[in-house]
Amino acid sequence: MPRRVNAGSIVTIATTLIATTATLQAVVAPAVATSSGQSAATSCDTAAAGFTPVLQLDIPQQAGWLNETPPYSLDRTAEIGANFDRVGYCVELNGPDGPQWVWTAMEPFSSDARRIGLPTRPGELVRQRVSDLDVQSNVPSVTSGTGQTGYLEMWPNQYQESASTQVSNASPITFDVDDNPTSPLGYGSFQVAQIGPTRPSDLAAKQVFAINTFTESDNSTLSLGIGTSLTGQPDWTFANNANRYSQRRFTAYVRTAVVALSESPQDRQLIPRDAKGGSTVPVAGRVTDPRVRRVQLRVTSNGHTDTYSSTSSTFRFTPRIKAGLQEYSFEVRATGPGFDRVVARRDSVVSGDVYVVQGQSNSEAAKYNGAANVEESEYLRSYGSPTSDPSLSGADRVWHYATGDVTNQSGSIGQWAIRMGRRIVDTYKVPVALVNGAHGGQPISFFQRNDANPDDVTTNYGRLRQRLSAAGVIGQVRGVLWYQGESDNDNAAVHIAGFTALLQDWRSDFGSSARYYVYQVRTSPCGNTTAMSLREAQRELGDTAGVTVLSTNGVSGHDGCHYAYLGGYRDLGDHTFAVLARDLYGGTAVGVAPPNPSRVSASGSQLVVQLRSSDVLTVDAGVAADFRVDGAAVAVSSVAYQAGGKLVLTLSGPATGVTALTYQGHNGAGPWIANATGTGLLAFTLPVT
Repeated sequence: MPRRVNAGSIVTIATTLIATTATLQAVVAPAVATSSGQSAATSCDTAAAGFTPVLQLDIPQQAGWLNETPPYSLDRTAEIGANFDRVGYCVELNGPDGPQWVWTAMEPFSSDARRIGLPTRPGELVRQRVSDLDVQSNVPSVTSGTGQTGYLEMWPNQYQESASTQVSNASPITFDVDDNPTSPLGYGSFQVAQIGPTRPSDLAAKQVFAINTFTESDNSTLSLGIGTSLTGQPDWTFANNANRYSQRRFTAYVRTAVVALSESPQDRQLIPRDAKGGSTVPVAGRVTDPRVRRVQLRVTSNGHTDTYSSTSSTFRFTPRIKAGLQEYSFEVRATGPGFDRVVARRDSVVSGDVYVVQGQSNSEAAKYNGAANVEESEYLRSYGSPTSDPSLSGADRVWHYATGDVTNQSGSIGQWAIRMGRRIVDTYKVPVALVNGAHGGQPISFFQRNDANPDDVTTNYGRLRQRLSAAGVIGQVRGVLWYQGESDNDNAAVHIAGFTALLQDWRSDFGSSARYYVYQVRTSPCGNTTAMSLREAQRELGDTAGVTVLSTNGVSGHDGCHYAYLGGYRDLGDHTFAVLARDLYGGTAVGVAPPNPSRVSASGSQLVVQLRSSDVLTVDAGVAADFRVDGAAVAVSSVAYQAGGKLVLTLSGPATGVTALTYQGHNGAGPWIANATGTGLLAFTLPVT
């Protein structure tokens, strides 16, 4: 029977059941909990010293556990609760290659012990990097060692091969260490992988172990393995090989906590910088084990360590970090007589600036033609995922590296945003977080706030607001970048009413210092450059206090709706950077503002467009065709720039009777009227005086 894992392209692969070729010796006896609640012995007992088994399961050949708790022979999760500071897993298989086992331990990805087992219910989704991964195994392809970087893919959902690009050297065309969970439930993944600690990385990404197919509704044969599969899909998806093994055991462990943290940063977190040029990063908690006499916090960056110490049963440290191109690690250590333990470690924490990107598909700005991944940086961060699925969105509460080429993935921010952010990082040496909430093909009504429940996760506004709140940045946004309007089909009244409501809500949610930037869309609807009502209304939004209008003219890599990277989104990123640099970083104002008219006057057979800036403009041959004259049977025959911020348009006849002038731009490549940064003249319709 076919198995569907890909909900996008609906990949179907016939299930092949691999027959067991011989009767095999079990690794250990079947797992049966003793009367004292202890688990059966495992091959990982030595590696798991100091850990407590909390879940144990003899994995069957088939399982249909969607919305059901697997039949664990040991389940101490209710007893453990949140009292743990490390998670471990042991997977044991016995098959044609003999007994195999793997042990791995990592920092917790959840504070609830009930969430560390196989995920079988909606929203039980983990997709993130983990630091300080320990691995031991008797399988040669698995790299044993400590202090590694791991990647987790744990969900009850179906999934696609497409990669989030959070992992170096993962494939977008095979099921491996970086796949994409989709909305439909009913296949299941529980995978731990070893990955390179940086992006890019020379290390190959590979599986530690995988258990799949446990929520398939028709009880398909499970797909599982230790290490990377050498045949079929690298992460054992579609292997359907559980009946190849005579024994299959899964045991989950925790290390009981000795300190309970109430405040601490996340790995890769960006904390908004303050007026002093940095951030305060609280680390607080209480001692829960009498062996602990002292708690230390060590904050390290660029080889320098600051140490903070407390001998109290409760503690709160408030170290400062600088807003610059340096990452900080936070290590919490508990000590006492004969006792010394690292109880928490948070890596790659930075201080910097936060921006929100919102709108339609040109805010998603996925790769239509050409890649932007060369612009990615370890100092560009994002939080959560812009997916429209409430369950998937609500489950992603992790800081990620910002990525530009894919959308609806963890860390997706779009191509022009990644370029803009990289320019800020490189020029002003400050990290940047970009949180994208865009959704393609939607009218402005789609983006409105539910005022009765602003955090309503079924709304686009609520999903974005929840992400910003969980990231701890909602009131500290420096700028909001809005590119939307194609789907409003030139209905200026609806668009302006919707934007006015959004602006009011943003101002109440995002902080008083946020600046707002509105892109005048190239077309509305897509492909139409003659309709002018909505674009003229967007141009006039630039007269609203705190709102700056940005141009999309002057950008030639345009297909009538979207943009290539080179000559398209890359240029938009550069143009946006120039304006943000002027407004927020003390950059130059010369040649930055989009050319914007203030009035049009007539004289003889000429029209004179007075611009709001005296920046020198370049006028390409052929731009006259983009102007339309109303009220008289004349046309624009030539255009020239005149010092003092003027465009002089020569007409084919006297200007007598001319009532209005329109500059509508065009689809595709030039000619253009543009400033020194290449930003094109805003489209406009103005009366002639």
